[in-house]
Amino acid sequence: MKTFQVKGTFKAGIAWEKFTKEVESQNEKNALDKVYSLFGSKHGIKRNYVRIESITEA
Repeated sequence: MKTFQVKGTFKAGIAWEKFTKEVESQNEKNALDKVYSLFGSKHGIKRNYVRIESITEA
């Protein structure tokens, strides 16, 4: 498994907050889906309130 670093912003109330997450995944698409899933499960945020700026392999 590769480690990917995902950077972006998410909507927290009325403001957009920056985030950086490191996730293990087989490819970039699965890493992106995992980040969306984490925000949905932990913060109750829908995918359209998460904006991804970059995905890099760490």
